Amino acid sequence: MTAKARVAILISGRGSNMEALVRASQAADYPAQIVGVISNRPDAKGLDFARTQGLPTAVFQLKSYPDKVATDAAIVSQLEAWRAEWVCLAGFMRVLSADFTRRWWGRLINIHPSLLPKYKGLDTHLRALEAGETEHGCTVHHVVPEIDEGPVIAQARVPVLPGDTPDTLANRVLIEEHKLYPEALAMVIRESQSPR
Repeated sequence: MTAKARVAILISGRGSNMEALVRASQAADYPAQIVGVISNRPDAKGLDFARTQGLPTAVFQLKSYPDKVATDAAIVSQLEAWRAEWVCLAGFMRVLSADFTRRWWGRLINIHPSLLPKYKGLDTHLRALEAGETEHGCTVHHVVPEIDEGPVIAQARVPVLPGDTPDTLANRVLIEEHKLYPEALAMVIRESQSPR
């Protein structure tokens, strides 16, 4: 059996997608193992879950470094210390430097709460409702220097229902995110491991 790929996760908040990835990785046949969790916020709730799972954690705040490039270089050093092969962004609310995205090119993925290329950036659920969309969803994509521009790996769709609010829509999309992200990560890892 092929060795499990070593994956680190970057979070900023509750880390529910990180939790979904960690739980998926605990299955014997899942192709990834989580080797650590990084946050840019020391009070991120997801760090508590990671610690309960025995995972190494680290915090890197912009204010602790001269600039974004130096912060990202410190994150890369930690990822290399963990021997991470892949990086998953799971609600990491900071734009990474172009140097960082180039360093992890093709092995850095993100989940975004819209059907990209629609609704890049923030407030995706409100914007979908205001536009009168009949469906909405989430996208796992490769990360490139431009925000939410990388190639799509997988998407999941949900209907927009009469009376939906940003919160009700977000809750339905989140259920799909928790299924889609582990599936998409497994898919790209297996593709990378298959003989060319």
